Amino acid sequence: MPQHKTFMIKKKLAKKQRQNRSIPYWIRMRTNNNTIHYNAKRRHWRRTKLGF
Repeated sequence: MPQHKTFMIKKKLAKKQRQNRSIPYWIRMRTNNNTIHYNAKRRHWRRTKLGF
C-alpha cells in the first residue's frame, strides 16, 4: 500500500476499518437469544487481505 493514497482507496479502507469490529454487548443481551455470538465477518490484518 503506497504512502500517498487516493481518496477512493482511503474511503474503502475507512469503511473496512469500521466493519472490522466486534458486535456491541447490548445486541447480545437484547433479546436473550443466542443466535448472534460474534461477528463472523471479522478480518485479521495479516491473515486475510482486502484484495485492492
